[in-house]
Amino acid sequence: MEAISNFVGQINSLAWGPPMLVLILGVGLFLSIGLKFMPILKLGAGFRLMWQGRSGSDQAGEIPPFQALMTALSATVGTGNIAGVATAVFLGGPGALFWMWLTALVGMATKYSEAVLAVRYREVDERGAHVGGPMYYIRNGLGPKWAWLGVLFALFAAIAGFGIGNTVQSNSVADVLEANFNLPTWASGGILMVLVGLVLIGGIKRIGQVASALVPLMAISYVTAGVVVLAINASEIPSALQLVFTHAFSPIAAQGGFAGAAIWAALRFGVARGIFSNEAGLGSAPIAHAAAQTNNPINQGMVAMLGTFIDTIIICSITGLVIITSGTWTSGTEGAALTSMAFADALPGIGNYIVAIALAIFAFTTILGWSFYGERSVEFLFGVKAIIPYRVLWVLAIPLGATSDLGFIWLLADTLNALMALPNLIALALLSPVVFKLTKEHFNRQRELGVKS
Repeated sequence: MEAISNFVGQINSLAWGPPMLVLILGVGLFLSIGLKFMPILKLGAGFRLMWQGRSGSDQAGEIPPFQALMTALSATVGTGNIAGVATAVFLGGPGALFWMWLTALVGMATKYSEAVLAVRYREVDERGAHVGGPMYYIRNGLGPKWAWLGVLFALFAAIAGFGIGNTVQSNSVADVLEANFNLPTWASGGILMVLVGLVLIGGIKRIGQVASALVPLMAISYVTAGVVVLAINASEIPSALQLVFTHAFSPIAAQGGFAGAAIWAALRFGVARGIFSNEAGLGSAPIAHAAAQTNNPINQGMVAMLGTFIDTIIICSITGLVIITSGTWTSGTEGAALTSMAFADALPGIGNYIVAIALAIFAFTTILGWSFYGERSVEFLFGVKAIIPYRVLWVLAIPLGATSDLGFIWLLADTLNALMALPNLIALALLSPVVFKLTKEHFNRQRELGVKS
């Protein structure tokens, strides 16, 4: 196991080296500029479209636009928001939070573009279901000579799902439930396995229904609890923000149990954990948005970009600021335990339980969302006959993840993230003229019709 960990670690250091960080931020910035920062400027319009898309329609697709967003959010709002943010601050210092914000702001343009292309180039499979995502917009948008790149993406996504979307989630749930409720890891793994199996029987429609019920409820509850903690720690907020902005651009010395961090560590772990949390650039979310009941790629793109804003700018910020204002970031504790400690510091007796329950539900929905991504990926590679075997393997992996070593799983998930992102980012750059053209035509049409957008 040590040899495998060392090998994966070497790949990870290459995968998350300067070229990848430049590529992720660079493509996001390029798309933001090309779209004239529309995703940020049209944030309000995106929320209106999300609200209007709560019910189904007779347009092509399987689930309402709102459920598509909730399915995508179910896959992104998970351990990255609780354990991932804590790990970023533990390894990179408070400055890592700044780089998470920056990644999210440019990531909104990335997520918008992914969804636009997913709806534009989606297909209908032999079951009559709408399928899409990077593998399809690579094949249908770039042409047959690029098909190999789509195959690579689908292969990485099918495997990566078992890391970022399955074992990392079940491991974090098992860890936090054992720490707070003394529930054995094998028991939490078994319970998760049964619950996930029951939902997966119903396919994307059942996943969409469960996600649209659980995700808003838990996200609002977690954010509310975080705001209460920040109100208690209000006097520390100015100094916390100073730490964030100062140490995004300058190293921070060791103090207490914190080992200290260079600027590169803040940037690297901020971007890596930001991507792990909101998945902008990975190409996962557009797989869900391709199933939305819509005939308008632009409208679904504007709904999709909200996922990055909600996930990172709102939820991750709450976690990061709670940790920094509490002062627990120098304790030497990391992961979900650090977030629990920070909440418990302000809310003794209940703070740690809030985090435990939030993480368990977030992780549960993440496992559901990523199961769909994996299914669509194996369907692209092997056809619909591969879906049921993949579901079986998916469910069986949950208890294995619950009882595995957290360090290696985080390392593997980080590495697979980068491998997924590469084909998708190449495709986004090459297909950007399509995104810019469709966007310009849409808003020109809106202006001609006098429609508020």
